[in-house]
Amino acid sequence: MPETLVPNPSPEALRGLRVLITGAARGLGAEFAKAVIQSGARVVLADVLAPEGQALATELGERAHFVSVDLRSSASTQAMVEQAAQWLGGLDAVINNAAITNSGGVALQDLSESVWDDVMAVNVRAPWLVSKFALPFLEQSPHARIVNLSSDTALWGAPNLMAYVASKGAVMAMTRSMARELGAKGITVNAIAPGLTLVEATQYVPAHRHEHYMKGRAIPRAQVPDDLSSAVLFLLSPASGFITGQVIPINGGFVMN
Repeated sequence: MPETLVPNPSPEALRGLRVLITGAARGLGAEFAKAVIQSGARVVLADVLAPEGQALATELGERAHFVSVDLRSSASTQAMVEQAAQWLGGLDAVINNAAITNSGGVALQDLSESVWDDVMAVNVRAPWLVSKFALPFLEQSPHARIVNLSSDTALWGAPNLMAYVASKGAVMAMTRSMARELGAKGITVNAIAPGLTLVEATQYVPAHRHEHYMKGRAIPRAQVPDDLSSAVLFLLSPASGFITGQVIPINGGFVMN
């Protein structure tokens, strides 16, 4: 199997950048936080998982701070963004990473309305609200970025995952609309669409499904968080300043857009 080769982030690439990451207590959000800090940024980790988030912030050191949030609540979300901006002294970038699945393995006729509503609240409504509340701070930044997390499931239509797939398709559409609205303000908005990645959130996926994905990729190996971190660092960097409204599938060629 081919070796995983991921370049180490430059300690200067994002020096001084002030970044808010949702869903950052574990999984992809935690990996993004580590990569961004290694590249010189200061980061606020926001999550409903307070003990894990606080422990990670302590581990990451003085350039990391944790803020607890319930993204289902508009008031909690607004308070979180304001606390993040206060601690950082402003905001230069937001990574809307937080998401829930909840509908995995459930046929559409068995999907409950409450699960649908929960998934839409966290995966679609929350990125909009975080971006909305962050906008006054981002408008003051000379280097403003929003990176949304979609999924390649919305590109190929994964079955028995209806609420999640629909929510991630909405993130793609929302990214394009936000980019149109915010481009004149100097704010870029892009999304990445990961494939099935080895993190805590995918532990429920049966082994045979992981094998199916690996065999279906042009690069036939497991996908790991580092495969995504480099793309996120690029989208936050000055090098991506003229890229906006784009959805970048990162899945080893399982889906080619």
